Amino acid sequence: MKKLVVGILAHVDAGKTTLSEGMLYRSGCLKKLGRVDHQDSFLDTETLERERGITIFSKQAVLTLGKTEVVLLDTPGHVDFSSEMERTLQVLDYAILVISGTEGIQGHTQTLWRLLERHGIPTFLFINKMDLAGADRAGLLEKLKRKFHDGCVDFGGERDSFWENVAMCDETVLSRYLERGGVTDGEIASLIGRRKLFPCYFGSALKLDGIDAFLQGLERYTRCPDYPPAFGAKVFKITRDPQGNRLTYMKVTGGSLKVKALLTNRRAGLPEGKIWEEKIDQIRIYSGAKYFTVDEAEAGTVCAVAGLSRTFSGEGLGAESASGKPVLEPVLTYQVLLPDGCDTHGALLKLTQLAEEDPQLGIVWNEQLREIHLQLMGEVQLEVLKRLIAERFGLDVEFGPGNIVYRETITAPVEGVGHFEPLRHYAEVHLLLEPGERGSGLQFDTVCGEDLLDRNWQRLILTHLKERTHRGVLTGSPLADMKITLVAGKAHVKHTEGGDFRQATYRAVRQGLMYAESILLEPWYDFRLEIPADYVGRAMSDLLRMSGNISQPETVGSEVVLTGSVPVAEMRGYALEITSYTRGRGRLFCTLKGYEPCHNQDEVVAAIGYDGERDTKNPADSIFCSHGAGFVVKWNQVYSHMHVESFLKPEGTEEPEDAPSAVRRSASDGSLEQDKELKAIFERTYGPVKQRYLPRKQPGQEIQELPKEYTIQPRVTGPEYLLVDGYNILFAWDELNKVARDNLGAARMLLMNILSNYQGFKKCNVILVFDAYKIPHNAGEVVRYNNIHVVFTKEAETADAYIEKVTYEIGKRHRVTVATSDGAEQLIILGHGALRLSAKDFRAEVEQVEGQIAAILDANDWKGKRQAFNVPKAKGQEKSREQKEER
Repeated sequence: MKKLVVGILAHVDAGKTTLSEGMLYRSGCLKKLGRVDHQDSFLDTETLERERGITIFSKQAVLTLGKTEVVLLDTPGHVDFSSEMERTLQVLDYAILVISGTEGIQGHTQTLWRLLERHGIPTFLFINKMDLAGADRAGLLEKLKRKFHDGCVDFGGERDSFWENVAMCDETVLSRYLERGGVTDGEIASLIGRRKLFPCYFGSALKLDGIDAFLQGLERYTRCPDYPPAFGAKVFKITRDPQGNRLTYMKVTGGSLKVKALLTNRRAGLPEGKIWEEKIDQIRIYSGAKYFTVDEAEAGTVCAVAGLSRTFSGEGLGAESASGKPVLEPVLTYQVLLPDGCDTHGALLKLTQLAEEDPQLGIVWNEQLREIHLQLMGEVQLEVLKRLIAERFGLDVEFGPGNIVYRETITAPVEGVGHFEPLRHYAEVHLLLEPGERGSGLQFDTVCGEDLLDRNWQRLILTHLKERTHRGVLTGSPLADMKITLVAGKAHVKHTEGGDFRQATYRAVRQGLMYAESILLEPWYDFRLEIPADYVGRAMSDLLRMSGNISQPETVGSEVVLTGSVPVAEMRGYALEITSYTRGRGRLFCTLKGYEPCHNQDEVVAAIGYDGERDTKNPADSIFCSHGAGFVVKWNQVYSHMHVESFLKPEGTEEPEDAPSAVRRSASDGSLEQDKELKAIFERTYGPVKQRYLPRKQPGQEIQELPKEYTIQPRVTGPEYLLVDGYNILFAWDELNKVARDNLGAARMLLMNILSNYQGFKKCNVILVFDAYKIPHNAGEVVRYNNIHVVFTKEAETADAYIEKVTYEIGKRHRVTVATSDGAEQLIILGHGALRLSAKDFRAEVEQVEGQIAAILDANDWKGKRQAFNVPKAKGQEKSREQKEER
């Protein structure tokens, strides 16, 4: 008999559980048809599921279709329980994606499609609720082709057109179809298995319409996988039965599994302390809440095994490899508030059982705060978890206010060095840290030659990189979207031990981060808001205030649909607010988009108050040895002590300085040779320049890659600061100089307005500085004008002196640019590591920004907005617009 493991997935309320119920009923497995609203469905066996009318835990049922045995895995549709759904994807042969005929392709539906694509799972589509008003078969099929795949074909259409549509999915099949005028079942099954064809069935699960045809297609167009003779199994779920027995759910992917067999996770490269060998006590085959036991499970069987205590979801046993890291991760973290008098450590052990069943919970004991924290996908999961803890452990817990789970990454390549050399120990590691694409996670590699470091040491370093959660230096949040490459290292013939490279590796990561320019990432939602037209203005205002991005509104009948993305931190609780101000007529759907740069990084970093140098569990300093004793070398001095040459050091240069970075070309109106001359003058007077940044790009110029003359980039955080020498710019720009001759105050105001527009587009912190040092008894003043700061210096303090002081202070941790054409001032700020921008180049950059703003306003046809913002037309547009009006 053919054995298949088929998962059923959907956006919440698409009718997934109803379809499962109908499939079981029409296949003869159920004598009575259950319903979600009647709280008697076969697969929603938990009390919580029946009360809420949603699937929370994945369940399985066994049904027979002719000569095919199907294990149907029903998965949660609510986004808060999507980690439970994602775990089942590891063991599926085929998937059924259920789509609401009235709602169409919703946000979470697209997430499910991407996951199925990532796992390469052949997929059948059932478009449900076609009996309801508004369900358009042809329109839905067109959207499926456009948003999912051209291979979405209606399997209920006319036979001739059906064969032609199927044949169009593959050139070879098409040529055969043209020869003989038909397509075989084997060719159709092959196209489905290779994800070139996606059968679409339309019907109504509640009325059992279309289910028979769907079951026939599932039997007819599927093929059993070829399983190897050697034993293999993939663990996808850990749970406990009502008696407290730990159950390991797995799919046998090769050979067979017998009761009393001895299982082990032993494999090459796994440390001895993590290897286990345990005997199987029982093999259970579940269908709904009931099960029966077997003595042997053949390949293709999904079973629950008792007797294993150290397995985990995603683990591969025997010949089967382990699964990769989940795509969907929790975005909220909560403190667990225990009842008075409760044993904290005892409660932690109990909660750890839940972490075994759902690894994404991320239960953490904060030793410093003496608190238990856990991570969740959303507030619905929070309510369910509270109830689950009370029922299973008898603990009436509460949860503190939720916080966002942040991530950190870097913006440019940097080399990190870690050295560990106390007496009779030795290891040095050089790592190249590079930014990765959004959503890429952490990737590890090595390009280190074996003549420099033996292969076994390289493997050990890569193991140490993968074995822990590396934390950033802004907030201590986990790293993400980075590639870490081993580029160099050194061991000692006698004194190096495995633990030495662990210490050196961790310190190398940390030391590189201390130099890098780190940015904070936060989770964002893709949202869909359906709202009466009367409330559109309020909704758009709210979403813009939340720093959201909104697409063009769509009108559907009397409602307006807003789509876009918004930070999770801003969206919390907004669903209730919508219900309130629309009197229940508005509907909000949110799906996790992924991690993007934090919209309020400075505010978050300041609120968390993390100090990377005081984090004793994640040291960035290195240990060197001198005169028989080890001593600590601060992270910013390691480059002067390291034993292996820097990987990023350009050819022909000397060893890197303590705070290494590249000498970069500043964006002045002078040449590179003139910049070098300025630098030489400064160094002859004050010593070597310790620069902090890569070059500022010229207006209209993009920096495509790291130039060869640049090495690694030290640590700077937060937004860019622009300091403007007010009177220098005012008298250097002809249009401002002309106004200043008649009215200096008006010229100042005009410059302030220009800089306000510039800041609104560039999103940097602008500080405009005016001399007031000649005014007697002047104490100085800092005022806020729109979105910029305007400084009037105090008595006896020039604008040059103020800018020099501020550049030195802010430039320690932030990117700073100074706009001035004062040669002496340029020389000073060059020594402080800031970027310098001449009045001429700053004028060009401002004109470019004004042109971009004008182009955006014209493209959106915002009448009168340009005049309101004092923005001229984009260059080259004035004449064409006048000609157009004349025509």
